[in-house]
Amino acid sequence: MYEHKTQRLAPKHVYYKRVARNAIYAASILLICLVIGIIGYHYTCDVTWIDSLHNASMILSGMGPVIEIKTTSGKWFSSMYALFSGVAFITNIGVLIAPIAHRFFHKLHLEDK
Repeated sequence: MYEHKTQRLAPKHVYYKRVARNAIYAASILLICLVIGIIGYHYTCDVTWIDSLHNASMILSGMGPVIEIKTTSGKWFSSMYALFSGVAFITNIGVLIAPIAHRFFHKLHLEDK
């Protein structure tokens, strides 16, 4: 049968570097999603930039909308952005947890040997 060569667990400084890199990736994804929401709310709902920021932040964090949307295009955008934000949130959790889960399962695998 095929024998798999096991690698040692990465040193803590390498692990922390991976966690930090993934945190930067997650923050970047979040920032891009926030900018999409800000621009979308500003131009489709005819609201100020600060109201767009506030509403996009609340939707992206899962708290819900804070402004009343009166335009049809704004309602379409808000619906699509809410669905998009849910997927972005789940993706970000995966990006953040990936190096932690990888190390955990690698450690378990080493203990089995």
